[in-house]
Amino acid sequence: MAMTEGGGGGRGWLRWILLALLFFSTILNYLDRQALSILATTIQADLDISDLEYAHIVQAFLLAYAVAFLAAGRITDWLGSRWALTLFVTWWSIANLLTGLARNVWQLGAARFALGLGEPGNYTVGAKVVSERFPPAERGLAIGIYTAGAMIGATLAPPLIGGVAMAYGWRSAFFVTGAAGLVWLIGWLWLHPREARPPRPADARGERALWGDLLRDRSLWLFALSRAVADPVWYFYLFWFPKYLNDQRGMTLTAIAASAWLVYLAADIGSIGGGGISSAMIKRGMAPVRSRMLAMSGAAMLAPIGVFAAFHPTLPLLFAIASLVVFAHLVFQINIGALAVDLYPTRYIATAFGIIGAGSAFGGMLSAQVVGNLVAGGNFDRSFLIMATLHPLALGVSWLAVRSAPRSRLITNAAASDQDNGSA
Repeated sequence: MAMTEGGGGGRGWLRWILLALLFFSTILNYLDRQALSILATTIQADLDISDLEYAHIVQAFLLAYAVAFLAAGRITDWLGSRWALTLFVTWWSIANLLTGLARNVWQLGAARFALGLGEPGNYTVGAKVVSERFPPAERGLAIGIYTAGAMIGATLAPPLIGGVAMAYGWRSAFFVTGAAGLVWLIGWLWLHPREARPPRPADARGERALWGDLLRDRSLWLFALSRAVADPVWYFYLFWFPKYLNDQRGMTLTAIAASAWLVYLAADIGSIGGGGISSAMIKRGMAPVRSRMLAMSGAAMLAPIGVFAAFHPTLPLLFAIASLVVFAHLVFQINIGALAVDLYPTRYIATAFGIIGAGSAFGGMLSAQVVGNLVAGGNFDRSFLIMATLHPLALGVSWLAVRSAPRSRLITNAAASDQDNGSA
């Protein structure tokens, strides 16, 4: 099926089937990723791993994740979404199976590093599919829907991973989730249509010219910096919050499995709601860029409420605070992703999205070292204080990114919105 540059092609039922498949692959992506944080204390005790060694394992995953984002974008643009995601899901599912075989800190770190090499491709493929098949007024919602799979995965992870681990041992949790990805591939290959022709080259002038343009694109690097500043908040609540509940608040694995999912449910609402908010504003006639930035501004005002978690509130209030923070973060994240899809051409959107995603992973990697040192020193509270400052800073960087974007892109973006509203 041929696609138009501006995302006008593929507006029938097929786009929603592909979006549903991406939603489920994202669930699996986060089940595989979250399994380690849910079982961290159990695995640390079994394999004799310290808190700093655990932080280094998280860093190994994020280092691979950051570097792989750059390659995943190019692979996606070269292979097209069908074969690219087949490659990525196969890789990360095998890596998760290998995690269950780890016998020491080095093997565990190597398995999570391998997982990090495969997982970014889910999001570069998602950006490619949305850019090709969804008009501007639906892109925020589309990105929100498939990204909500991450939060569904994070929501399901505590009871599912905890339940399997308690019944069959922690290794079984990695075997079950890894095998699920290989089963998902059957549906993807069956339902995703074969490309009618090989994907066209990303740029007629060649790779060197394309990368030269991207490296000189100030707005692209500012978007990457914005993600690097904001996303450590999400990585903190993903990788460290369950451990905080266990180590600092005395919650058992059973209690975490029964209640931590509430925080990630709030992230689901932020994911779909955040995309829906900007999409609704576009349908009312607002320019896409302005709608995304307004949604991000509201999120950046709400996220600092996380500072109150540092003052040891009751557990119900702690969960409420954490839920509001992750809700705000997902509103922010979905709309910055939609901005990228709005502003960069379909022919190399995955590559641009990969660079932005690499910023996210590098930010998470650096923050893991900071948080690891704080946790090892018994200063979990300071981590909450630091996280509360990040979204306002990231918003400022995003405003600079929009101001740095070439005017021709902003005009094209507004024209696409007008055309889409006129055809609605």
